[in-house]
Amino acid sequence: MVETSVKPVLVLLHGGGPGVDAASNWRTVLPRLAERFDCVAPDLLGFGTRVDPAANDLPRGPAAWAQARAGQILRLLDGLESRRVHILGNSAAGGAAALALIASAPDRVDRAVVMGGAGTGTLPARVPFYDEPTRDSMRATLGRLVADENEHLDLLAALTTLRYEQALRPGAEAAFRAMFDPGTGHRGPPELSAVTRPVLALHGECDRVAPPDVSKRLTAALPQAQLEIVAGAGHWIHVDRPDEFCDRVERFLVP
Repeated sequence: MVETSVKPVLVLLHGGGPGVDAASNWRTVLPRLAERFDCVAPDLLGFGTRVDPAANDLPRGPAAWAQARAGQILRLLDGLESRRVHILGNSAAGGAAALALIASAPDRVDRAVVMGGAGTGTLPARVPFYDEPTRDSMRATLGRLVADENEHLDLLAALTTLRYEQALRPGAEAAFRAMFDPGTGHRGPPELSAVTRPVLALHGECDRVAPPDVSKRLTAALPQAQLEIVAGAGHWIHVDRPDEFCDRVERFLVP
């Protein structure tokens, strides 16, 4: 009888930019990560297939959305019958949801990697894209996520078309604005001291969305965390440095 190895489960939680979905967010690294992990990449509440045009009771503010998405992932894990998983969370949507999930259900997470400060920095001064909902605005929004736009012209062009169309779907703008609603106060997932699982915070050296100091403050507040700055990468580390990104993720999650 030949025994087959079981891959560890990795849940990939995408970022929080306008028009994002899981497939487009992780397209540069998912094939490689799938060689090592059993990957699950859901659309998070408020994005992609999880936009509800009829919703009239949306969460308000970053922390409320993080908690709602943590609940979404818990329900997903129950359906998959996955007892404990690794989490990879990108920026203000996925990273914040990952931290909220660990704080509320630490027994369901083994290790986590978060990116770009996990939404613990300051709120944007203007709502990205939706204050000027044009293709040019979407292209400019996406261009800020990489260190050098000239290295990714084809990818940025394709994502601009996709995400412009998705960002204008009924219900998408309302959900996005509710996520960044400052009226309830801006804070990260509550009780960071309760995030007791090992966490690796990755941050691009050339991040134009959130400076590396955001992740420095985050890791200082977490009981078991380490920070790695990725040289030459912007906010989208997995796009600017896909191989190095996967190497770092794999080394941390499967030491």
